[in-house]
Amino acid sequence: MAAKKSAAQPPASPLRTRAVRLLGLLAGPGRPWFLGLLLAAGLFLAWLAVWRQVEADLLSSADYWLTYEKVDVSPPPRWIHRDIRAEVFRDAGFDGAVSIMDEALTERIARAFALHPWVEAVHRVVKHHPARVSVELSYRRPVLMVKVPGGWYPVDAKGILLPTGDFSSVEASRYPRLLGIETIPVSTAGERWGDARVVAAAEIVTAFGETWDALGLREIVPLAADDFVQPSQHTFALYTRGGTQVLWGRTLGMEPPGEATASEKIATLVQFHQQTGSLDGDEGPQQIDVRFP
Repeated sequence: MAAKKSAAQPPASPLRTRAVRLLGLLAGPGRPWFLGLLLAAGLFLAWLAVWRQVEADLLSSADYWLTYEKVDVSPPPRWIHRDIRAEVFRDAGFDGAVSIMDEALTERIARAFALHPWVEAVHRVVKHHPARVSVELSYRRPVLMVKVPGGWYPVDAKGILLPTGDFSSVEASRYPRLLGIETIPVSTAGERWGDARVVAAAEIVTAFGETWDALGLREIVPLAADDFVQPSQHTFALYTRGGTQVLWGRTLGMEPPGEATASEKIATLVQFHQQTGSLDGDEGPQQIDVRFP
């Protein structure tokens, strides 16, 4: 007699299989670990729900938003009469306030300050909470006023054009003057003038430092040269307030063989001044040649 065939059992559903495994975990030796995991997950979900409710209010508070008034910069020197923080925020398009939660904020602020014409270098940017940023800067220093049609343009020791609006006519008169320049700047404030004579004159004046005023010097003028002259072949004369002409010679560091160096020329003028009390002669303006030792 043939054996009866057993009825085929239907396969267990995936949901039923998971339920069986879950009951096994709850009843088996892994029960404490599993319950702890469930508790941790529950706490995390509860915290996440609460955070989402308060996040918008928290991050919108003033403690997280930076305005230019909350930026601390290195104390600007006396010749800067403007709030460069406000100008940096305006020119960078920060639209009034930026969030300190922005991970790229310090880099953005560093780039923005580096573009300001009065800033020579950005050394460090640090952000704090509540919202505040510290920016360590070094500033450009005006050394020369360049006479051009229509007024005077200030430049620093590298011949970089500086903002003109920070100088009154009285303040501008206190700086050495460069005459005989017919060109106008081909760049904006914060960039080089574009005329090698301006750069060379700024370097010569910078080499004097405070000795310039002590010697009674007032102006520097490039001497006439061929239109095809190289920058290293530019020659200059200096003038005192009394009108004495000092034949200086070539561009700083570009002196031909036999011509004195800048330090030797300055030393000659200092010695002459010590011996006579003035670079101007007893009978009026004179000419002093310091080109050759």
